[in-house]
Amino acid sequence: MTDTAWAMLGAALAVAGGGMGSAIGITFASNMATGVLSEDPDKFAKMMAICVLPGTQGIYGFVAGFLTFLLFDLGGNGPVAGTGVLIFAANLPVALVALVSAIYQGLTGVGSVGLAAKQEEAFGKSMIFPALVETYAVIALVFTLLVLFGLPTS
Repeated sequence: MTDTAWAMLGAALAVAGGGMGSAIGITFASNMATGVLSEDPDKFAKMMAICVLPGTQGIYGFVAGFLTFLLFDLGGNGPVAGTGVLIFAANLPVALVALVSAIYQGLTGVGSVGLAAKQEEAFGKSMIFPALVETYAVIALVFTLLVLFGLPTS
C-alpha cells in the first residue's frame, strides 16, 4: 500500500470508529429515555442531554480524520514518503477508544436516565457518570493529535 493509502485508512478508521461507537451509545441511552418520556414528556430536555453525550466521540473521530486529511494533503500530493503507516498508527488511539468509550458511555447513560427519571434533583449528579467514561476518549484524541502534529507534513 502507498503512504497515501495508509494515511487515508487511518483517517477513515478514526471517523468510522467514533461514528459507530456514538451511534450505538446514543441508541442505548435513547432506548431507556423513550420509555421515560412515554410516562413523562416534560423530562425531554434532561433525557436528551444524557442521550447526546456518546455523540461526542463521533466528533472526536471526525476531527482526527479531517485534520489528517488536511495536514497530510490527502487530496493532493499526499504525505511525506515513509510516513503513511505512522499516520495510520497515530489515528488508532482515537479510532479504537472512541468506538469503545461511546458504547460504554451509552450504557452508563442508561443508568443515568433511570436516576434522573426517578430523582429529578439528581440530574446533575447523573451526568457525572457518563462524563467519566468520556475522559478516555478525550485523552485518546489529544494523544492522536499530538502524534499527528509531530509528524512531518512537507
